[in-house]
Amino acid sequence: MATKYIFFTGGVVSSVGKGVTAAAMGRLLKERGFSVAVQKLDPYINVDPGTMSPYQHGEVYVLDDGAETDLDLGHYERFIDIRLNRVCNVTTGQVYAEVISRERRGDYLGGTIQVIPHITNEIKRRIGLVGRTTGAEIVLVEVGGTVGDIESLPFLEAIRQLRFDVGRENTFYIHVTWLPYIGATGELKTKPTQHSVAELRSIGIQPDMIIARSDYPVEASLCEKIALFCDVEKRAVVPMVTNPILYEVPLALEKAQVGEYLLERLGLEARRKPDWTDWETLVERVKMPKPTVTIALVGKYVELHDAYMSVREALRHAALHLGVELDIRWVHSAELEKGKGWEEIKAASGVLVPGGFGSRGIEGKIQAIHHARTNKIPYLGLCLGMQLMVIEFGRHIFGTDEVNSTEFDRSTPYPVIDLMPEQHGVTDLGGTMRLGLYPCILQPGSLAHACYGVDRVEERHRHRFEFNNAYRKIFEEHGMRFSGLSPDGRLVEIAEIADHPFMVATQFHPEFLSRPNRPHPLFLGFVRAAAQQAGVLPKV
Repeated sequence: MATKYIFFTGGVVSSVGKGVTAAAMGRLLKERGFSVAVQKLDPYINVDPGTMSPYQHGEVYVLDDGAETDLDLGHYERFIDIRLNRVCNVTTGQVYAEVISRERRGDYLGGTIQVIPHITNEIKRRIGLVGRTTGAEIVLVEVGGTVGDIESLPFLEAIRQLRFDVGRENTFYIHVTWLPYIGATGELKTKPTQHSVAELRSIGIQPDMIIARSDYPVEASLCEKIALFCDVEKRAVVPMVTNPILYEVPLALEKAQVGEYLLERLGLEARRKPDWTDWETLVERVKMPKPTVTIALVGKYVELHDAYMSVREALRHAALHLGVELDIRWVHSAELEKGKGWEEIKAASGVLVPGGFGSRGIEGKIQAIHHARTNKIPYLGLCLGMQLMVIEFGRHIFGTDEVNSTEFDRSTPYPVIDLMPEQHGVTDLGGTMRLGLYPCILQPGSLAHACYGVDRVEERHRHRFEFNNAYRKIFEEHGMRFSGLSPDGRLVEIAEIADHPFMVATQFHPEFLSRPNRPHPLFLGFVRAAAQQAGVLPKV
């Protein structure tokens, strides 16, 4: 069959939930037997989010092939349980870089380079790559930003043109919009949605469906009003009230019969009846009262929880599987250095230090790790969290605070963490780290091996520094076990403290491969150890 395309645009405000909506609809289609893939079109001029501050963009999500992408790709992979590739995240920077490169080579034969057709053709080419590289029968494409943003216009023009390129019967446009609530009158207002749709129609796109997002229940009369003034079928106006349980969104769309409507409009028939048993069980587990386990997440971007989106979700996946409720305490590591926030650390049954870059707040993280090690509190370190566990243990071994990483102190006499050999001489910061899926061999008898239950795994990486092998022997002699190594034995992938209930840290990012119904083994082991520490699960 011809590839079908579903396009998602946003109206009224940004961060309205297009990513979750696209992910949930992808799940609806997968449940009906279709192979799907999702692509994010990001209007910013950066080539990718790899060099952007988490405060600006949130988490950088890494794919198997090493692409540094938008956090929405995490939603896509988790909801649909698929593995995407680098063609699934396109930015304005990538598009213009490619077009300018071709112009410099003379590919355009001296022609004047313009937004239409050159930029829009490149955008369309990249959209077409998704089906060809993933084999997806239905490609869902989310356009970042909000209709009316000047930087989104080339993307909107490209998806408008695709209706003619691939046929109207193979395209479907969904507009995700926001209904503001006026507290003084107790009303939800549709006028901003009407204006947003008018703006979309003015550039040639008529939405086939409107997802009306709201913090309050949306009456049927409002949906009818939106349908009338926006020229959309009544049953194609779908109210979507903010839900505290993210994973309930696909069930809400299923209840609204969105799946059936999509297939009807795309001229498709379901290949199987959707089976939501596991998903409904997952949501029921969320709603059930459960004993609480407190986890301290010690980071440097904790003001913006989206900076640790995948870590938070991986923790929740593990907690749901174990039947416990997580109370995540977001602890700013720089505050720990000032003596603040320690009550949160001391109240926690588990400590997690996620990834990050730069020296700010590093000593606070090391202090939290020291607390976890000396008080036998379960600890999980991710990427930088592993490097800092090594530094803390090195300071314990050598009895000096001079032990450090050359990332933070180039002249340290004890460089227990150092730049990877292949990183010497690298000047560009974007896309030059060790990125993507790499194999790891697990050592029998280790905690990591017990968690995974297999001898070899593959995990996603994003780092520039690594454990300095010159210190491997002395660390092992003092009780650190290198339980995960690269196949050639050269790179330390997992380190753990032998004399500790659970102190495991990884150079890779296991959070990227956790799924709602299939929690990551290391997160499962960590949350289980924390629950045992809290006394809500029996110790084995």
